[in-house]
Amino acid sequence: MALQFLCFYQRTGIFFLLLSSLIFAECGKILVIPQDGSHWLSMRPVVGKLQQNGHDVVVVVPSSSLFMKTKEHQNYTVKVYPIPYTDEHLHVVLKSFVNEHFTEQSTLKIIITMYQNIMEIFRFFFTTCQSLLHNEEMMQYLRKSKFDVVFTDPILMCGPILADYLSVPSVYFLRGFPCGMDSKATQCPSPPSYVPRLFLNNSDSMTFAQRVKNMLVNILELVYCQPLFTQFEELAYEILQKKVTATDLLSHGSVWLMRYDFAFEFPRPTMPNMVFIGGINLLSILIKSYPGNPKVLSNKKI
Repeated sequence: MALQFLCFYQRTGIFFLLLSSLIFAECGKILVIPQDGSHWLSMRPVVGKLQQNGHDVVVVVPSSSLFMKTKEHQNYTVKVYPIPYTDEHLHVVLKSFVNEHFTEQSTLKIIITMYQNIMEIFRFFFTTCQSLLHNEEMMQYLRKSKFDVVFTDPILMCGPILADYLSVPSVYFLRGFPCGMDSKATQCPSPPSYVPRLFLNNSDSMTFAQRVKNMLVNILELVYCQPLFTQFEELAYEILQKKVTATDLLSHGSVWLMRYDFAFEFPRPTMPNMVFIGGINLLSILIKSYPGNPKVLSNKKI
């Protein structure tokens, strides 16, 4: 009996200790560095929810974009910086990139064509990032604002550079990263015998020949991925005044919010700070499709 009372008082004490800790909880200042296209469409509802929950959210966007239009109604602050591209040029570049995804080609042709298109896209990303980091007025504003965290899609690389520059932690929101950089940055095992490489259409159950091909592509990634990030590493050196690699910058991410869903992905190793949120966008679609009907939502398997 005495033991039961002791357990009761211990649990009660822990409950009130946790309850009292809420007094010290406070909202923070969040700097959002998004990526245009479908990346932003996935991130936008999360950004809006952060602002609704009381956080002070500032979203930094380029003057030309596909979906990050400043005229849209939003409950967060938007800061715009100029870039030397028009909306029309941006549409042409991205349309060419997307069309190549639906062209029937051999594996080798796919790799070469996609590499050329990715190089073009990354040149555009680099110019956009460079325009932001060289904008002294914007950088001065970011320094004075004293943000608590950077919330970013790291594919642009500007987010990780800015987080290091401002000496604040970063939270990544992404679907994946080229060349398996996410695995390298988090020191997550990615054995080529079991984890399919990009472009190959392999499953996690590969024949010997498929594993050999997977291994060769894994080796090739070391060659063709380096030029993608070299210019960002040089830009980071200019801004941070220290030599860093792209992997170093990405490794500073405190939390990786991965828009993966194991219902659609092959089994693979993960790290503790990689959180899978694959159903986050599906949930918002269901809420719009079945407004005011929680019973329908509860019966949906998300």
